[in-house]
Amino acid sequence: MSTIQLVYLSVGKPKVMKYGSGQEMTTGICKEAVEEVFLSKAGFHGDDVAHKQFHGGPDRAVCIYSHEHYTLWENEFGVQFPDAALGENLTVTHMLEKDVCIGNTYQVGEAIIQVTQGRIPCNTISRRVGIPEILGKIVETGYTGYLCRVLKEGYVRKDSPITLLARHPKQVSVLFANEVYFQRPKDADGIRRILEVEELADVWREKLEGRLEN
Repeated sequence: MSTIQLVYLSVGKPKVMKYGSGQEMTTGICKEAVEEVFLSKAGFHGDDVAHKQFHGGPDRAVCIYSHEHYTLWENEFGVQFPDAALGENLTVTHMLEKDVCIGNTYQVGEAIIQVTQGRIPCNTISRRVGIPEILGKIVETGYTGYLCRVLKEGYVRKDSPITLLARHPKQVSVLFANEVYFQRPKDADGIRRILEVEELADVWREKLEGRLEN
């Protein structure tokens, strides 16, 4: 298995972002690289979200995105993205959605994190990078990135190693969960398989249980 590498460690508070033809919005997507930062159960110090209904909270304390996807998007759209352009805290290699399972635990520096759900992307991403079509492509491919809770607090450095501590026995990959969530909303068997993972984020559990009932 290839060694996981932390490419960028990024945090940021919500601020006003200009987009389109002079429009503005307040968002936490514009993060900046840091050398070292403390990761608590609530998330990285110096990091926050603008819309708490859809972002943040203990199940969504850390956002991770694969560095490999940036090459794909840059080639497809013919642009150069800024670092951590999609608002993730950890930009990593060799942690693709197809290989990362919900419930997996990883050591990042002193901290231990656990994957809880795929990220549900919103149009803030399109506005940030100035490409209206990218949101649909992210959903279509399932290359959304994913969110984690913090099991053990501690400092993370920009060169901290990331190590897989335990692969979840149910082996429900983030990509599988994304495909069911976005592409196959009536796949009852797929939904049940995801719900079998006790470590699944509450917000996904409620949504998927609601689909089963309907």
